[in-house]
Amino acid sequence: MVLFNQTGQEARLTDIPKAEALRYLGVRGNPDPVLLSDLSRCEALLRREIRPRAAWSLMTLEKDGRIGNTRMRLEGRDIRRHLRGCSHVILMAATLGAASETLLRRAQARSMADAVLLDALGSAAIENICDNLCDDLAKAFAPRRLTARFSPGYGDFPLEEQAALCAALDLERRAGVSLTPGGLMIPQKTVTAVIGVGGSASEEARRCGACAFFTACPYRKEGATCDDG
Repeated sequence: MVLFNQTGQEARLTDIPKAEALRYLGVRGNPDPVLLSDLSRCEALLRREIRPRAAWSLMTLEKDGRIGNTRMRLEGRDIRRHLRGCSHVILMAATLGAASETLLRRAQARSMADAVLLDALGSAAIENICDNLCDDLAKAFAPRRLTARFSPGYGDFPLEEQAALCAALDLERRAGVSLTPGGLMIPQKTVTAVIGVGGSASEEARRCGACAFFTACPYRKEGATCDDG
């Protein structure tokens, strides 16, 4: 069952880290000053246009992996291990909004260079929004422990669960997020995830060694982690 529902709220964007955007662009070392100037210009465009939204619901997690009264049933060893000991889950989503999609299309028609920069900045922005939402949820549910967020497509958690997650949060009506026939979310800068509540997860579960992407992680190859920056 749905225990608490918070949908269609404004999302909190506190930063668009240039270091993170540069990482998405594959830039190593000291970036060119011209590139930094172009990033600042595109960041101003992005901040002016976007209208971030967020949604989340607290739901029961049944022993057979079913989530509340949704169509979701957690399949995959990785997500089951991630939620071990949890009695409830939070379904969450965040999006930069439809304006981000329009801005990117305009840039693609005018300047592919700007479009690439806006895409990287958008990725950095949506990560900041998700991090802020997770921080807010951790405070709201304290002292109960929350796991890190885990999205469809991570490890062996099927990407096909995206549709059921979006439906459970009523994202099309509440936040203007739709799915293509291939399962891609529109706007592209949208993230959905599952967070465990009340589990026995320790800090070890948050470390790199427990991640499904441990062996292929591009951050580890640079001596960093996805939580850096």
